[in-house]
Amino acid sequence: MNTATAHDRQLALKLKSLSLEPVALGTGPSMPSRQPERRRSFALGGVAILAIAGVAALALPTAPELFHADPPAPAGGDQIAPAPTDPAAPKAPAPVAAPATREITGSGHVVAPRSAEVFSRYEGRIVAVAVEVGDRVEAGQLLVRLDDSGARFKLRQTEIAEASARLALAARDIDFAQASATSDRAATLFARGAASRQQLEDAQTLRQRAANSLDQAAQDLARAVLDREQASDTVDELIVVAPIAGTVTVRNARLGESVLARADSVKENASLLTIVDTRDLAIDADIAETSIALVRTGLHGEAVLDGFPDQPFEVTVDRIAPAASAEKGTVALRLSLVSPPAGIRPNMGARISIAGIPGATASAENRKGAQQ
Repeated sequence: MNTATAHDRQLALKLKSLSLEPVALGTGPSMPSRQPERRRSFALGGVAILAIAGVAALALPTAPELFHADPPAPAGGDQIAPAPTDPAAPKAPAPVAAPATREITGSGHVVAPRSAEVFSRYEGRIVAVAVEVGDRVEAGQLLVRLDDSGARFKLRQTEIAEASARLALAARDIDFAQASATSDRAATLFARGAASRQQLEDAQTLRQRAANSLDQAAQDLARAVLDREQASDTVDELIVVAPIAGTVTVRNARLGESVLARADSVKENASLLTIVDTRDLAIDADIAETSIALVRTGLHGEAVLDGFPDQPFEVTVDRIAPAASAEKGTVALRLSLVSPPAGIRPNMGARISIAGIPGATASAENRKGAQQ
């Protein structure tokens, strides 16, 4: 049975029962009857209401569908009951994201922290060169021998002067001893009345002069010894020895050449040799100054040398430069090497990568945003 059709019929019956019958107000020639006109108006109104009700009934859902609509049942006819909620049950902790890390890269070169430029303290002519480039030397080992005839002559002169000063001191010592004996004898005679006071005073004066001469001779000897030591040091410095243990990397000394004293050689950058301790190497690398917040001493990373591209090795941050480079916008790092490849040499190019401090990037960005 069609629900909409039954509803329309019931509505039509209700409207028909509500129709009003005309009431005769009176009969007579002065008031004609209007009953047919009223019935026609009520009939037209009823038809219009029926049409509107029918359209509404077809367009709107039924009451059960509008107010008591149930959710569709799952397939298979099984009803899924909602899980009961226990307010006392502990809540699962929210997952915490791991702090992001940022890789810091840079480039640099291998350096030798312990190296020495070898100069000559005094002028001279090279008469022997005992090492070649690549030789391993120990501290105190002979490197270059110089010859300076003037220095040797000076040493001989000072040795003679020292010997003369010693003889003069010995003579002054004898004079002082004689003057002391004369003074003592005059004092004894004066006590016995055998010598005058003038004789005693003359003897005492002679003794004092002899003592002064003895002191002067001792000072002359000390000066002669100092001159001889200086001349000897000059001759000794003509033998140039290694200041540190290491490997000879540069040799500028050539047999027969004359060299300048150290002050002039340093000014002209004319060293005899360069020694580098190749057993203790490091890497000096530059990183962008924007990454300085991610770096600290003790961090580990990896380095690859241009000469050994397939042999990466571990490095550790030892030092961070206290100032950045205004020209390049970088900060220098000193990194120690852990098991570097065999054959590594100073001045080799290197590329480094270091895992930055976790979370430092986010903190820096948050501070920057807060300042803005």
